[in-house]
Amino acid sequence: MSMSRREFARLLGMAGVAGMLPLQGRAADTSSSDPYDVPNFGNVRLLHMTDCHAQLLPVYFREPNVNLGLAGASGRAPHLVGDRLLQHFGIAPGSLEAHAFTCLNYTDAAQQYGKVGGFAHLKTLADRLRDSFGREKTLLLDGGDTWQGSGTAYKTRGMDMVKACNALGVDIMTGHWEFTYNQAEILHNIEAFQGEFLAQNVFITEDALFSTDTDYLHDDFSGRVFKPYTIRDLGGARVAIIGQAFPRTKIANPARFIPDWSFDIHDSRLQEIVDQVRAEERVDAVIVLSHNGMDVDLAMAGRVTGVDLILGGHTHDGMPAPTVVKNGGGQTLVFNAGSNGKFLGTLDLDIRDGKIRDYRYRLLPVFSELIPADAAMQAMIDDIRSPHLSWLNEELALAGDLMFRRGNFNGTFDQVICDALREVGDAQISLSPGFRWGTTVLEGQMITMERVLDQTCLTYPETYIREMKGSELKLIMEDVADNLFNPEPYLQSGGDMVRVGGFDYVCEPGRGMGERISEMTLDSGERIEADKTYKVTGWATVGTRSPGPAIWDVVAEYLRDQKEVHVDRLNTPILKGVTNNAGLTDYQGEIVG
Repeated sequence: MSMSRREFARLLGMAGVAGMLPLQGRAADTSSSDPYDVPNFGNVRLLHMTDCHAQLLPVYFREPNVNLGLAGASGRAPHLVGDRLLQHFGIAPGSLEAHAFTCLNYTDAAQQYGKVGGFAHLKTLADRLRDSFGREKTLLLDGGDTWQGSGTAYKTRGMDMVKACNALGVDIMTGHWEFTYNQAEILHNIEAFQGEFLAQNVFITEDALFSTDTDYLHDDFSGRVFKPYTIRDLGGARVAIIGQAFPRTKIANPARFIPDWSFDIHDSRLQEIVDQVRAEERVDAVIVLSHNGMDVDLAMAGRVTGVDLILGGHTHDGMPAPTVVKNGGGQTLVFNAGSNGKFLGTLDLDIRDGKIRDYRYRLLPVFSELIPADAAMQAMIDDIRSPHLSWLNEELALAGDLMFRRGNFNGTFDQVICDALREVGDAQISLSPGFRWGTTVLEGQMITMERVLDQTCLTYPETYIREMKGSELKLIMEDVADNLFNPEPYLQSGGDMVRVGGFDYVCEPGRGMGERISEMTLDSGERIEADKTYKVTGWATVGTRSPGPAIWDVVAEYLRDQKEVHVDRLNTPILKGVTNNAGLTDYQGEIVG
């Protein structure tokens, strides 16, 4: 069965939102049979993409079935999955829009509607949206996590994505995984980027200020490494865009790559910039291009006044409509545009008399079968990939199940990685980071090296095998759980729970630090004891470099032997205290209490 353009118009129509209150106001015009015929509105158009993770070609990407929200975040965006997300945003179950924004009936729907994203298809769509509105009145904003996540990005040290973003026409970006190359490479890539790289919250360390060459600094006086904001004249309005890079980069990723720079939220410094551009630059609108993660953005929106819009990323939340946050007599709209090139946010603004009067927003799913590839962009992509095709295209094993990652706890592809680590390393236990990037492989499709690289390709891929006490293992688990479930959003890192192989456990997310993880038990049924030592394997250490082979080589070795890979046992925890949580659907473990 093939989909019609009118069916796709229904899919996109639900994402048109107007007015300055959440989910109220006039719906966008969806009478056109063309799903990408976006009516012009206002005098400024912002296009927003984020977290593409170097996916140059169309991919499959399954939305999460577990995205727990606790305490004040319970039952609120972005912690909504499945039917709860459909209910919140008024999406009909079983509809095309349900496929775009949820994991429900994913395999059948993905086979029917095809892949999403791809830079050649994004190019066609972005050009159309800019040309129809007036290029002089539009900006294309990239929220970061662009230079990492694929084999070609690894081989070119991110330069493939710099070239692709230049061809796409990205005007402004900020970053996170961009900082997992070394400082010299990062600066080289930024110099080659034809847009503006903004980050108000990255500073040179005091030691580096007096001991290294600092000619590259944006501002010697403040110590800012990068330009913090830019002001653009668009459609008769003055618009300030402030960059907010990922604030926990040196905690979540290796500090050794960027020893001279410091990162934090720095919301007080952000407030200073907002006040300055309002008072001195006489701007009509203030926009933050953020890579905080949506929960942090929501918290920051309540603490920093004078920001009209936050266009956010990092947590990969595809939200069909913004969340409105009240603050200091005003309000801030918080948007998030998903990941992997699956969506392109289109925000039209009516800016008059010094303020935003109204808006229209659509989070457009980029269905690659509906949007023709731009020929020049496709030729560039083919040229980038050509030297690496023998590596990327190696066929490793058939997927006997749907292979996915996204979700707070173990996914099937994560389990394959954990099983590979244990098998190849002859270990009792395996640990794999809870990254949110990684594409999906449908059941019955071939897992190639490229699909393995989608899950594993970073600049610190080395594996390790070592002895670890049960008490140390619990400490690791508790630390990651606190990063995910801490009730203070500013202390969250935005990833998911560490994936595990060879053991199960009980997780009570609502408890405090040191109390969330219990009853750790090996697959054999043996209880993991605090004073007993276990053979543990893993990868992607953020401290000193590990001695073992790259994780993709370990997984490839395992898959070659498997021929067809099935996930017979998913090491996912028993959950306590989250019954009826709106961030759970079709959970593959047990829920109690």
